[in-house]
Amino acid sequence: MNDFANLDLDRFKRTGFHETVFCQGKDDRQLVGIFTRLYEANGEVLGTRACPHQAEIVKKSFPNAEYDAVSRILKIRDPERERELTGLIAVCTAGTGDIPVAEEAAQTAEFFGSRVGRFYDIGVAGLNRLLSRIDEIRKANAVIVIAGMEGALASVIGGLVAVPVIAVPASVGYGANFGGISALLGMINSCANGISIVNIDNGYGAAYSAVMINRLAEGGK
Repeated sequence: MNDFANLDLDRFKRTGFHETVFCQGKDDRQLVGIFTRLYEANGEVLGTRACPHQAEIVKKSFPNAEYDAVSRILKIRDPERERELTGLIAVCTAGTGDIPVAEEAAQTAEFFGSRVGRFYDIGVAGLNRLLSRIDEIRKANAVIVIAGMEGALASVIGGLVAVPVIAVPASVGYGANFGGISALLGMINSCANGISIVNIDNGYGAAYSAVMINRLAEGGK
């Protein structure tokens, strides 16, 4: 393509997903060049970890680009494509501080064609909040759980549902949280079954796996 990127334009044929742009760390020229080539090839582009400046730069070339400052998702959707969302993925957070990561997950899943249910601020400090929503959560084909502090919510939900749980340790917490490491270790050491863990704050990675599960549950759609 150019001197800084070797784009994988055949990825959709192999995996069912177009290449996503990790925006963080890219300079303006690189970012616009990559968005342009992917849009020309695929008709749509999903970018993660974009800052407001990067959104402004991309919007100068693509006025139809959409940016969400909470999730830091920067995307261009194909206006000719009707997007019918299928199945259901539940995205749950322990607290409101986890919502930026949750929205990265939720909006990624929606971009890739999955219907999402959002269940925010249902952490273990008030289990009544979770229990009041558990019947809705159980309808999902996969559950994403984002939690900081000690990361306990993933274990609790893992013991209450019959579908895969993808846990995302969040960097939210006081000093001994160590930027999400305490939540990561708590999730890795969970005694609940059916839990998989992605990297700290990696809402995108959780969504990707959840979409694959959701597609299988819906017959590969």
